Amino acid sequence: MERWTDNRAWFLLLPALVVLAVVGGLPLLAVINYGLHDIFTLSETHWVGLQWFEDILDSDRFWASLGRSLLFSALALTIQVPLGILVAKLLLPLGRRAVWGLVLCALPLVVPFNMIAMLWLGMIQPQIGLFGGMVQANGFDYKFNPVHTWVLILFVDTWHWLGLVVILAYAGLSSVPQPYRQAAAIDGASRWAVFWYVELPRITHALAIVFLLRCVDSLMIYTEAFAINAGEPNDATRFLSLDLGEEIKGFSYGQAAARACIYFLIVLSIVWVFVIATRENRRPQ
Repeated sequence: MERWTDNRAWFLLLPALVVLAVVGGLPLLAVINYGLHDIFTLSETHWVGLQWFEDILDSDRFWASLGRSLLFSALALTIQVPLGILVAKLLLPLGRRAVWGLVLCALPLVVPFNMIAMLWLGMIQPQIGLFGGMVQANGFDYKFNPVHTWVLILFVDTWHWLGLVVILAYAGLSSVPQPYRQAAAIDGASRWAVFWYVELPRITHALAIVFLLRCVDSLMIYTEAFAINAGEPNDATRFLSLDLGEEIKGFSYGQAAARACIYFLIVLSIVWVFVIATRENRRPQ
C-alpha cells in the first residue's frame, strides 16, 4: 500500500490548508497571546502568564456556566433530533411535494440571529402578541422565572434550528432503497421495526453530522439567551457564551481571550470524542 505522502492528490489540499492557516490559525495564535497578557490598550499590555486561565478554572461561576451549557446542549439535542426525524418521516411519503415542506422548515434558518429572540418576545406579549393571550392564560408571566426562561429559550432554539435537522434527516431517509422497506413490510415488520432496523442504520452518518453541528452550535448560544433574559433570573440561564460576552463588553480583553481559549479546548474535545466514536462505529465487526 502506498504511503499517504506518496499520493500526489494531497497536494491539491495545499491551497485550502494555506487559507485555513491564515483565516483560522493566525487569529487563534493571537487570541492565545492575548490570553497571556493583561491588556489595557493595544499598546499597553502586561505579561501575566497563565493567571487568567487559573482564575477562570478556579471559579465556581465557570463550572456552573459549563454545567448549564452542557445541560442546554443535551436538552436541545434530545428535543430537536427526534422531532426532526419525525417531521422528515412525515414528509417522506409526499414525494416531490415534500420540497415545499422542506422550504417551510428551512425558513427560520434565514432569520437574522439578532431578530429571533425579539420576534418571539413580541409574539408572546400579553397585550399585542399573537400568542400573548394563550401564554397568559397558561400562567406565564412576561417576567419569566427560571423554568419559563429555559422553556422559551429551548423553544426558540428549536424553532430556529429544526429545519437543519429535518433537511439532513430527510436526505438520509430518501437514500434508503424502497425495496428494503417493502421486504420488511412483507415480513410483517411494524413501522417502528422498519425505522429501527432498516432506516436508522442507514442514516447514522447523517445523524452524526446533525449531532456534531447542533452540539457545537448549542454550546455557543448567545443572542437568544442574552436578548430574552440576559442570563437571569439568578443566573439561571447564564451560559458560557454570556460570561465571555460580559468580559468583552467590560474591556477585559486578556481574560476574555483566556476564556475563549478554554471554550475552544472544550469544543475541540467534544469534536475529538465525536471523531473517535464515529471511527469505532465504522470499524468492521
